[in-house]
Amino acid sequence: MTASTAQSTRVDATTPRRRRGGPRAAESRWGLLLAAPAALHTLIWIGIPIIVAFILSLTAYDVVTRPQFTGLANYARIFQDEIFWKAVLNNVIIAGVGIPISMFLALVFAVMLNRAIPGRGIFRVMVFLPHITATVAVAMIWLWIYSPSTSGLMNTVLGVIGIGPLPFLTSPNLALASVILVTIWQGIGLKMLIYLASLQGVDEQLYEAASIDGANFIQKFRRITIPMLRPATFFILVTALIANFQTFDLIYILTEGGPANATNVVTYRIYQTAFQEFRFGLASAQSVILLLMLIVLTFFSRRIVGGTDGD
Repeated sequence: MTASTAQSTRVDATTPRRRRGGPRAAESRWGLLLAAPAALHTLIWIGIPIIVAFILSLTAYDVVTRPQFTGLANYARIFQDEIFWKAVLNNVIIAGVGIPISMFLALVFAVMLNRAIPGRGIFRVMVFLPHITATVAVAMIWLWIYSPSTSGLMNTVLGVIGIGPLPFLTSPNLALASVILVTIWQGIGLKMLIYLASLQGVDEQLYEAASIDGANFIQKFRRITIPMLRPATFFILVTALIANFQTFDLIYILTEGGPANATNVVTYRIYQTAFQEFRFGLASAQSVILLLMLIVLTFFSRRIVGGTDGD
């Protein structure tokens, strides 16, 4: 075999491989190019602040004086901060009670509004409206509803049946439950919308086949609807947990963490540490602990739901 023949054979052997790799390489380049703005945004506004927060968590810093390296002293203080762990417990209670109830109600509304019923669009807007309403406005409305005087809507209704007036936001026994009710009311809309979108993606032939086999509504719901909604359930659960641990403005307006820290949450405790006590190093350490808790909760949420696929 001559050198020219061998060279021609090598060219012929490699040409198809280059042709197959060409479009894929172009897709990869375009994918990286299109993802670059989002990646840059994440790096600047999430990645760098996380790094800075971790560095500050190892210091004593009050904005006025230069940071002083203290090692893990701030983390040791966190484990002795009863108010911080009370806030964590309140977040866990709000999540453990409010999220399952709101997810259940959202699924019920989604199933109902997925059917062809009169005024379906109006009902969808009514359920979704609390989510798009500013939290400050929501809190102001509920301040009036929970007003301890007889002018408050809740106490007016209870007064008709001879109950009250009750101090919904000023009683340590009622304040947290009152906040949970607001979070449920405000959180149903987005969860319902996600479930509704997922329901519309379920193949109707699955329900038809189940009907032929004699399955009733409950059986179809358990065997078809719930498994097919598993990715949506995982997404809703994770985002709801993150949103729960980021709750601030609602608490700030309704109760300011009171009474007696009965409604204090992690983000409000971080705010108190940073902007009321001016201990920014300790507040940064609390933020790092919050990030680690969210990572752990996301992992366990995936294990509980069973992944993001619909198998």
